[in-house]
Amino acid sequence: MLRTVSSHQEENRVVFSARSVSEIRAALAELQSRESNVTEQLNKLISSQKDLQKEFGRLDLFRANLSIQGAKTRAISNGMLSDAASTANRISGSVKRLDLEQSRVQETLTVVEQVRELKACVLGVLGSMGAPQDWETAAGYLSRASKIPDEVIDGAFAARVVPTAEVPDSPRITLENASESLCGLFQREFDEAVKDNDGAKITRFFKLFPLINRPEVGLDVYARYAKDGYFYANALTKLFEHIAQIVDGHGGLVERHYGPGKMIGVIERLQNEADRQGGIILDTWSDERRVDRRMTDIKSYAYTFLVQSFLPAQRGGGTPRTSSPALGRSSEDDSIDMKEVDALLGEITTMLSKWSLYTKFVAQKSDSLGDDSEPIIPSFLTNSSLMKKVEDRLVTPFNTMTTFFFRRSVEKAFQLDEPPPDLSLNPRQPLKSTPPHVSSAIEDIMYIANKVIQQTLATSQVTVITSIISTLGRVMGSDFLGMEQRRMRDEHYPRPVVQGGLPPESTITAFIVLINNVDIASSHINQIINTIVDDNEQAPIVQLFPDPHDRELVKTSLQAFTNNFTEKSSELLSDASNVLFNNVMKPRLRPILLDSFRDMEYNLDSGALSNLIETLGHDPQDLSSFQTLVTSRFSHGWDALTKPISRLMTENTYATLLTTTASYLSKLLEKRLWTYAGRIDPNGAARLEHDISGIIKAVVSSGQKTNWRIRDMFLRCSQICMVMSMDDEEWEELQKESGAMEIADKLKPEERKRAREMLLEE
Repeated sequence: MLRTVSSHQEENRVVFSARSVSEIRAALAELQSRESNVTEQLNKLISSQKDLQKEFGRLDLFRANLSIQGAKTRAISNGMLSDAASTANRISGSVKRLDLEQSRVQETLTVVEQVRELKACVLGVLGSMGAPQDWETAAGYLSRASKIPDEVIDGAFAARVVPTAEVPDSPRITLENASESLCGLFQREFDEAVKDNDGAKITRFFKLFPLINRPEVGLDVYARYAKDGYFYANALTKLFEHIAQIVDGHGGLVERHYGPGKMIGVIERLQNEADRQGGIILDTWSDERRVDRRMTDIKSYAYTFLVQSFLPAQRGGGTPRTSSPALGRSSEDDSIDMKEVDALLGEITTMLSKWSLYTKFVAQKSDSLGDDSEPIIPSFLTNSSLMKKVEDRLVTPFNTMTTFFFRRSVEKAFQLDEPPPDLSLNPRQPLKSTPPHVSSAIEDIMYIANKVIQQTLATSQVTVITSIISTLGRVMGSDFLGMEQRRMRDEHYPRPVVQGGLPPESTITAFIVLINNVDIASSHINQIINTIVDDNEQAPIVQLFPDPHDRELVKTSLQAFTNNFTEKSSELLSDASNVLFNNVMKPRLRPILLDSFRDMEYNLDSGALSNLIETLGHDPQDLSSFQTLVTSRFSHGWDALTKPISRLMTENTYATLLTTTASYLSKLLEKRLWTYAGRIDPNGAARLEHDISGIIKAVVSSGQKTNWRIRDMFLRCSQICMVMSMDDEEWEELQKESGAMEIADKLKPEERKRAREMLLEE
């Protein structure tokens, strides 16, 4: 509209400013055109106004209806829904309060459960640390306690509920004290395991540090252990491996571009560096471990206990078994730490093993690059300064320390030796120990012997092995067998208290234990050596010594050791068995035979025999019990003599004793048979043969295993009875066919004749 007015004003100015009629006409024409357009637009607006008025009317109608509906809605809201809305609001509030209470109850139950768990952990850790000393369980309780939130452990509720009369402190203090105590204990046990070179024990306690919330302590002690135990050996190993890698990696290149044999010069130059670096490692190790000082201490050790044990025993007392020194005398037992010596031997073994591999590698490479002869260690290595260092710093200390370690272990085992408890010759008294019945020293000495042999073999040094095995044989033959022999002779010799009596029971049992000691030691040594020298491809000796020449030298040394020890121990066992037979078995054999044949006559007619049977308390009508009377008497006496002995001795030693006893018994029985010459009739001969057969059967079956070879000792007795009982016709027939020579081959012709003449003539 404003634009139209403005345009109209502009056109008026154009009309009034026109200067000619034509301009006026043109302006008027333009005005008329614009007027017609405006008129047309106005007409359109007027025509559309009717529709707009109609729509406005409809909107007014809708507004009226909407007002009515709004009034009705407000009425419903104020009437019907207000109570429901209020109820819903109350329910919603109650649900929210219930959820809150439930969550608080759940939180309370969780705290209660955690406090209950806390109390169980507190009581459990202290209980495990008490008498049971179950360290794994105690550490497990601490680990469980560490999962409980701090606010629960330090809370007032736990402070009131957890403490008890036995555990009055707060849970936090109790757990911290237990953790600290276990940490110190685990550290001490770990260090002891390191000194003992006990890998299983090291692993056991290393795993427990995290459970007691002390992982940093566990890592620290393990790092110290790794440094102390493997640092120098690993350094030497890495040096050898580095040289081997250079030779393997560049040998072909040097040979190809510089000519055959040129790599030997390179190896020699590398050996010069090995001499320098290896020498530093060995010197530093020797100084760090104070090897020279330990060698001095070892060489000055006097083995006082062993030396005094072999001195003549003083009357009224023997050598004490305690390791405690005499009053007023300083103990040399504590002057050298055996655990440290053992640890040093473990390090030296590792370094010697690596040195052996290195020398074999250099020998092979030098030989393969040179001629085709058998690989030998080249002169630049045998004359090297490192070779001399190995000999001085490793081989010599190893030989000296190993000898000391084994001999001192034997000495200490005897110092702490304890016999098996409550041995008795009473068959009705049960034995508290299990066979073999040996003293505690045997298990210790055999363990150390096996350890020393295996450790020595692990060095892979043939000269070291032959030297140590020879020393081992000397110690076992002189110190071990010598100690057992001296104790048999001076401390527990089974001599009777009164002439004609038997030795005391305690002396007999102690003597048997010493016999068992020697037998079990011999058996174990043979078992150890046989396992090593086995030619199986998986046998240790084959793995350690692939070279047949070296392997044969080691086998020869080991077999000489076991053969010499077996020979010496067998000689001692034979002497000891004879002592036991002469002083314990032999005095009782003659009375047993006398009692077995007591009142027996073998030349009685039927009437006299019936009277004898009745006199001996048997029914003349029932001959079965009388016919076995001699056998039952003998078996009773024989069992009373042998069973108490057999249940204490080893199978091998008892078999030896039984053989000696049976041999002597057969001679006694034979003498008794000859005494019946002229005092026996045919019926009596049959009875006598039956009685002798029963006695032989009782002896043969009395061992721990039936020994049929013992029956051969009684063949002369059996053949005397057989020849004596044979009727004339049968005997004459055998004589014609020379059968008597076969069935009575143990008897001389004059003895067979004598046996035939024993019967009374009818």
